[in-house]
Amino acid sequence: MTTSDIVNIASFLPIMAKNQPHEPAIILPKGRNRDGRAIYTHYTFEQLERQSNCIARGLEEVGIGRGVRTALMVGPGLEFFALTFAIFKAGAVPVVIDPGIGIKNLKKCLAQAEPNAFIGIPKAHVARILFGWSKETIRTNVTVGRRLFWGGLTLKQVKKKGQSDKPYEMAHTKGNEMAAILFTSGGAGTPKGAIYTHTNFAAQVEMIRKTYNIVPGEIDLATFPLFALFDPALGMTTVVPDMDPTRPAHVDPVKIIETIKDFEITNMFGSPALINRVGRYGAGSGTKLPTLRRVIAAGAPMPPAVLERFCTMLSSDTQVFTGFGATESMPVCSIGSHEILGETRHGTDEGRGVCIGRPVEDVTVSVIGITDTPIPKWDDALKLPTGEIGEIVVKGPIVTSAYYNKEEATILAKIYEPDGKGLWHRMGDLGFFDEKGRLWFCGRKAHRVITPDGTFYTIPCEGVFNTHPDVYRTALVGVNMDGNIRLVLCVELEEDSKGVDKEKVKRELLELGATKPHTKEIRTILFHDAFPVDIRHNAKIFRDKLAVWAERKLTGKHLSPAEV
Repeated sequence: MTTSDIVNIASFLPIMAKNQPHEPAIILPKGRNRDGRAIYTHYTFEQLERQSNCIARGLEEVGIGRGVRTALMVGPGLEFFALTFAIFKAGAVPVVIDPGIGIKNLKKCLAQAEPNAFIGIPKAHVARILFGWSKETIRTNVTVGRRLFWGGLTLKQVKKKGQSDKPYEMAHTKGNEMAAILFTSGGAGTPKGAIYTHTNFAAQVEMIRKTYNIVPGEIDLATFPLFALFDPALGMTTVVPDMDPTRPAHVDPVKIIETIKDFEITNMFGSPALINRVGRYGAGSGTKLPTLRRVIAAGAPMPPAVLERFCTMLSSDTQVFTGFGATESMPVCSIGSHEILGETRHGTDEGRGVCIGRPVEDVTVSVIGITDTPIPKWDDALKLPTGEIGEIVVKGPIVTSAYYNKEEATILAKIYEPDGKGLWHRMGDLGFFDEKGRLWFCGRKAHRVITPDGTFYTIPCEGVFNTHPDVYRTALVGVNMDGNIRLVLCVELEEDSKGVDKEKVKRELLELGATKPHTKEIRTILFHDAFPVDIRHNAKIFRDKLAVWAERKLTGKHLSPAEV
């Protein structure tokens, strides 16, 4: 089946329900027995098809049909998957926001998306009423669970309205039709809602399938539930582990390993923070995970030491692939652990940046000169030569065309082809191509530090210091000291190095920095207990918050207990 045959991401589900009706589609934890072993519940592909059809028909009956923007705030249970497929089938537009971004940002995101309907658990509805979320635009409310004082319908009532013996026919959505609004994690400011079309989703499925050679019948460990929505399209069974998906850095590694072994997981997607946590435990306990065929990591650069540690649990031919992309464009590039550990890690340790591999099939990647202003029209003259650091730009069917209700942000992020038939997305990330056609990541454009001595790029600088055995990760920030920008290296130590002599570590870090021309000017080092990170992956460092913390630390300004 090709991308051109697909106009709705949910179109894959009835195919799977026909081809393998009794195979599990979604498996979720339901508690534990007296012996402490996990108990699971599930939907087969036929059950998921039937449930989502019933809900889709009911949603249409209550006015949630084609084109209706629908905020979805439901935990990662069976209802989440059935509802999401039902919304797609009805042709409605799910509005997906990470609840962990905070009340203020949630309100801003919902105001931006202007949802016409709201489907959520009771707690979400209470917050909606209390904080006045989108009260001007929401017309239909559905409660998943017990409905209290806010009116509307329950999911049970929606299902009752959708019961029918007649076959359900999903909405005939077009490829260029809006399929969803997915909000970014807000790592570079306020989250923005990227408009996904059905073509974007279909292209993602095909690219993921081809890039990682995924075949029907595989079993996926879905540590990020939203990505699991691709699994039916890829022919995979989804297993959701016993974890809080908003806190991957704090998972219980025993539970993750238990799930991999219980279901003989073949594919695993995880953030670098989760992989670090599981790998640390697994390497120390001598755990082996022979059923895994591949591990896909995304969300932030992964330190080579973390990658190496996790790979000790895998068979020799199994790789950890680090993918590069963004909410607005994914996947873009990929590279495997064999190439990283065998070659490119040495460049990272020397301060070149992090190699993120070659562009995936059907995606065009270029590097252009750095500017913070809009670029209305594309010109090949914008491209920089091999080896020169610039902004990464991407073109292809996975590239989203705009942000919803954010025209200014769209103008800044998109470059249009002169004929108007295509566009490039500006990733906001910096990097360069090497002589082998591989892309190297050098940090976010917004995080570069500009001083009278030159421009300092975060990832190349941090890579030098990250080689210290007691260092988990570092973050370079610029602090304004009496009108002058001072380079400050914030350091987070390894978990088992918290009690080391920090003055000794500082001296050794300064000695390391002095060996490289691009790090010798970094002379101020501050230790931080736990970097502020994004809610989605617990891995993207909020350097803007660290810069504020560093300034207060250096100037003696008051620090709150959370900042100390």
